[in-house]
Amino acid sequence: QVQLVESGGGLVQPGGSLRLSCAASGSIFSISAMGWYRQVPGKERELVATITTGSSTNYKDSVKGRFTISRDNVKNTVYLQMNSLKPEDTAVYYCAITARRRAGGTPTDYWGQGTQVTVSS
Repeated sequence: QVQLVESGGGLVQPGGSLRLSCAASGSIFSISAMGWYRQVPGKERELVATITTGSSTNYKDSVKGRFTISRDNVKNTVYLQMNSLKPEDTAVYYCAITARRRAGGTPTDYWGQGTQVTVSS
């Protein structure tokens, strides 16, 4: 089993900051990609940011310069530092990883349960 536990969501005023964390645990041999996605009611889940094993990053255009994704490979944890938050950033944020549970195993995607981020005055 692989579990992802997210934390750090909440209510923040426009212009404020939040830091999301997502810790992976369980039967994990290796993790390749890690990322954050978000979803609002009635819309499809969208990519926010991803980071590879070598720390190459990719961001949704609207968050570039405001959000920073990072990872701790020892703790199997991915972070999302969100600055200059806007009301349109309001969503449920999900972390995701691609992991192998054993050497030579098939890479599989795993998802967290989601954490609500609300940006409002």
